[in-house]
Amino acid sequence: MKFRKKIIVPAIVGCVLVVGYFMIGNYFYNYALNANDQKEFLEDNPNLAKSEAVMADVAEAAKLADYEFKKQHPPSTMSIFSNDQLELKLQADIYQNGEGNPKWAIITHGYTSNAAAMTRWVRNFHEQGYNVLAPDLRGHGNSEGDYIGMGWHDRLDMLAWIDEIIKMDPDAQIVLFGISMGGATVMMTAGEELPPNVKVIVEDCGYTSVSGVFIYQLDDLFGLPEFPVLRAANTVTKLRAGYDLYEASALKQLTKSKTPMLFIHGDNDTFVPYTMLDELYEAAPVEKEKLIIPGAGHGEAEIVDPELYWNTIWNFVSNYID
Repeated sequence: MKFRKKIIVPAIVGCVLVVGYFMIGNYFYNYALNANDQKEFLEDNPNLAKSEAVMADVAEAAKLADYEFKKQHPPSTMSIFSNDQLELKLQADIYQNGEGNPKWAIITHGYTSNAAAMTRWVRNFHEQGYNVLAPDLRGHGNSEGDYIGMGWHDRLDMLAWIDEIIKMDPDAQIVLFGISMGGATVMMTAGEELPPNVKVIVEDCGYTSVSGVFIYQLDDLFGLPEFPVLRAANTVTKLRAGYDLYEASALKQLTKSKTPMLFIHGDNDTFVPYTMLDELYEAAPVEKEKLIIPGAGHGEAEIVDPELYWNTIWNFVSNYID
């Protein structure tokens, strides 16, 4: 009888631990990466509160300009299928800008956002003479997918969008731009073998790695440690989404990059912490610049100082695109 207890009790404890591990992992997977679950933690999040540096009149003028642009330039749409076994149908908005124009920008949105929310950046690139392609990333907008790729699988979809542009115009000169998760996406794309048509990359407030930003958020939102929480979430992510949170690293991808890059961050960003900027900048062995916008929180750099923001972008990009 005692022998049976010695076997049964540890087995029960082991089963409870395994079940608990997967329950924790599944909870945090749904919390952060299930595209069909509402992300309530973004609502009233103090790290996403509007900073004092944002001027109301500047923000209102930009909104009006975006509204007028949308009325005057309704986009066409394009669809492709992902090159993996999921064969997801992915959609992008296209803003053409004249025949025979080789200048293209791919504008990439952030976490839980979509292409339609990127009018500010679409408008500014379009006004500078660019054709613009704005994709909905996996699980966002009108693109299929039941998980959020955090830029990792999205980097491969970016390669497919680049190929589509080159099919339309073999002489295309392409700039990649992304904000927040979109910034991480273009940095992760930078580590792939890119065609020479991709001339320059601009990232705004992207994170170093998926594991890095999640470790930060776990501590900030819950006061929880990386182990076992993120390890459990990673196990579930590999099973349900097919990627590894620890492998999905913009830092590692940047070390392989050959494309000139501009890094932008607000020094008041506490959602994707400002401290990540220097790590990313130092990792890239390319021609590069960085722009720090004082007082700007997450995703606010453009609205806090639009003149400095856009002048810096055009001065950098014009070095590589005619």
